[in-house]
Amino acid sequence: MSGDLPVTTHPDVAAALRAGDAVVALESTIISHGLPPGRNIQVARDIEGAVRSSGAVPATIAVLNGSIRIGLDDGDLEAIATGEDVVKASTRDLPVVLAQGVPGATTVAATAWLASLVGIDVFATGGIGGVHRGAMTSWDESADLTGLATSPVVVVCAGVKSILDVPATLERLETLSVGVVGYRTEVFPGFYVRHTESGVPWRVESAREVAEVHAAKRALESPQALVVANPIAAEHEMNRELHDGVLASGLAALDEQGIRGKDVTPFLLAHFHEQTQGASLDANIALVLSNARLAGEIAVAASASASS
Repeated sequence: MSGDLPVTTHPDVAAALRAGDAVVALESTIISHGLPPGRNIQVARDIEGAVRSSGAVPATIAVLNGSIRIGLDDGDLEAIATGEDVVKASTRDLPVVLAQGVPGATTVAATAWLASLVGIDVFATGGIGGVHRGAMTSWDESADLTGLATSPVVVVCAGVKSILDVPATLERLETLSVGVVGYRTEVFPGFYVRHTESGVPWRVESAREVAEVHAAKRALESPQALVVANPIAAEHEMNRELHDGVLASGLAALDEQGIRGKDVTPFLLAHFHEQTQGASLDANIALVLSNARLAGEIAVAASASASS
């Protein structure tokens, strides 16, 4: 990492990294753009608490005052959660966000990249981005996919949102040589729901097994991420009939209103929240907390293995 890069590391995170202790990176876009105002700050605290409950140190990543923040204090979390000028910052946006001094909430791609730069091996999020439906004509594909191809971290997620083209997303991950394993499942999860119609190439049963796979990847000097697909718990899964009906009506509304590009995902997520009367939001929160706990367990297992 260049010494010219403005980075401020939270003291707890810095101490853990020096000692080789378990650290989990967390994205900040979910705080600023993924959850409703008022609820987002408490959920941000809960996500960090879930990491701590597993014995790891949380490192929420964002850009504030022209500096990359690796780990946020409560005031920083408040700023990301309540600021009206916080921009959604993917990897390509980071230079501009830093140079102009605007507050930036990091996406999956940007968080994974920055985590790898500072030596954090494990990252927890809700779901990764993917290939959008109709991408054959729109070329609409999340930068998360190519970002994961150059960030050698473990990414714990609940798959991709079912509003995306799941089979095409998995094909792109394969083409990019991004490893995918299912955590106690042989089926790729669909964020709000436990199962899609797509399978995963490999299944793992424990945090220790994930840590062992990651250690083998490091020995091979593989530059890609390892995606750990962790299905939402059965008790928190959205009703499948409700889910499928809302998805169908949302896709129809997209066509009727001519919504394209970067506006598709926010529109569909808002449609889900409105039409499910908050059930999708509850599922979203439950799955990201589960992912944070699992990521903490993986980081602890990796730290123990490295020190033995």
